[in-house]
Amino acid sequence: MRKYFITGLLVWIPLIITVWVLTLLNGWMDASLLLIPKSYRPETLLGFYVPGVGVVLTVALLFITGLLTANLLGRRLILLWESMLAHIPVVKTIYGGVKQVSDTLFSGQGQAFRKALLVRYPHQGSWSVAFQTGRPRGEIAEILKEEHVSVFIPTTPNPTSGFFMIMPKKDVIELNMSVDAALKYIISMGVVSPEPPPRH
Repeated sequence: MRKYFITGLLVWIPLIITVWVLTLLNGWMDASLLLIPKSYRPETLLGFYVPGVGVVLTVALLFITGLLTANLLGRRLILLWESMLAHIPVVKTIYGGVKQVSDTLFSGQGQAFRKALLVRYPHQGSWSVAFQTGRPRGEIAEILKEEHVSVFIPTTPNPTSGFFMIMPKKDVIELNMSVDAALKYIISMGVVSPEPPPRH
């Protein structure tokens, strides 16, 4: 009896969580419909709610924005927009910080979240899987002298929260596993073990 119950849970839990996450994302993306006048929204024209329209609109909006920004005129407009925001006291701090982080994460040129690490946390007798987010620079680098790395240690099972730490490079172990495999390992609380790297 217990065996069949657990087998049923193993089938339904991943499916339910997947549907829940997709529903959540769909709800967020549907907010893009607020850009359309109410009289032209699908539920007004058709008389009923159509799921997924917000997702299509969001993807199209992102694509068009990227297309326009890629040319010279688009880049100039973005620079003008950022210059305007830079003169608004509170906005410039928030926008500047978020833009710097997003540029680092999504540009493909930075080293943020490119390496999975093994670090001693929360004490010397234990290990945690973490991600390298960069290297300290400026004043912090001058104070620390020896080589350090910036590390993000995610929490389980929600890896979007965690702890930021600066650790000596000699105290961290770089792993061969991919970032995706490390995330699965963290989210599953160690149940889904990463495959060992192929031997050459």
